[in-house]
Amino acid sequence: MKNEIKEIGVGVIDLQIKSLKKLKFSINDSFQKAVKLILRCKSKVVICGVGKSGIIASKISATLSSVGTPSFAINASDCSHGDLGRITNNDIIILISNSGNTSELSDIIDYSKKNRISLIGIMSNKNSILYKSAKVKLLLPEVEESGFGIVPTSSTTIQLSIGDALAIALMKKKNFGKLDFKKFHPGGNLSKKLKTAGDIMLIKNKIPFVNENKIMKEALKILNMKRLGFIVMVNNQGLSSGIFTDGDLKRLLQKKNKIENLRIKKFMTKNPFTVEENTLASDVLIKMNKKRITSACVYKKGNKRKIIGVLHIHNLLKNSR
Repeated sequence: MKNEIKEIGVGVIDLQIKSLKKLKFSINDSFQKAVKLILRCKSKVVICGVGKSGIIASKISATLSSVGTPSFAINASDCSHGDLGRITNNDIIILISNSGNTSELSDIIDYSKKNRISLIGIMSNKNSILYKSAKVKLLLPEVEESGFGIVPTSSTTIQLSIGDALAIALMKKKNFGKLDFKKFHPGGNLSKKLKTAGDIMLIKNKIPFVNENKIMKEALKILNMKRLGFIVMVNNQGLSSGIFTDGDLKRLLQKKNKIENLRIKKFMTKNPFTVEENTLASDVLIKMNKKRITSACVYKKGNKRKIIGVLHIHNLLKNSR
C-alpha cells in the first residue's frame, strides 16, 4: 500500500517532467513576439483564464506585477457581466485556455477585436477559436494529464511555466534588478535579504567625523563618545581621507607613551574600506568578514570620498537575522 501511493505520486511528477520537456522544445519565435509586444505596452497586462487556467492566470499576473510589468487578472466568466469595462484600449490581454474553445472566451475575443486590443493566446489546440483570433499565438504542446488523463495537472503546469518564462524574460529586458524587486517586496524575509548599505547605515550626527588636522586628544573624545570603534577623518572640504580605529590606537600606544598632542592625520589608515549605498548588506558583511574588519564607510554613487554613512558589523549582523 505504502509503495503503491509513492508510485502514484512519482507517476504524476514524471508526467509533468515530460510535459515540461515538450514545452521547452516548443518555444519558438512566437515567444519572442509576445515579449516584444508586452514591452511596448504603455498600460497593463490583463490575464484571463477559464477554470483551472483562471487560477494560473492569477499567479502569472502576480509574478508579472512583482517584476515590473503592471498586471491584473480577471475571471473569464465575469467578463460577460461587466468586467470587460476594466480593460482599456492601451492594455494587452493574455487569454489562457487549454482547449481554446470554451464558451466563456467569445465575449473577450469579440471585445478585443472591436477595441483593437492586442490579444496573446495561450492554448494547446491549433484548430481553436483562440488560436485563430490571437495576434500572438503561444501554442503549448498537447500533454498527458494525470488521473485517468482527465484531471488538469500537466496542462496547468506548462501554462504556469510559460507564464514564468514570460515574466523573467520581461524582467531581464527591462533591466529590472534586485533593488527594483526590493521596492515591491518591503516585508518579510525577502526584504531583509535585499536590504542595502543605505538602508541600515548610521547617518548625519551619528557619523564619527573628525577633521584630519585635529590633535589626538580632541579626536579621541569623538572616538569615545560615538562608541563605534572608529572615526572617519575628513579634510577641510569635508571629503574622507581615512579612518582611525581602536586597533590603530592600541598599536600607537605600544610605540609611544604620550600621544595627546600628536596630529591624528599621521596615524590614520588611508584608503579605508568603502561601499556604495546600494550595495546589498549581505555582500558588505561577506566582504568585511573576508577582510577581518568591523567597519565600513558608505558613499553615494559618483564620489567615493563623500561619505554619507557608516556601518558597523553589529548593524549588519542584527539586520541579517
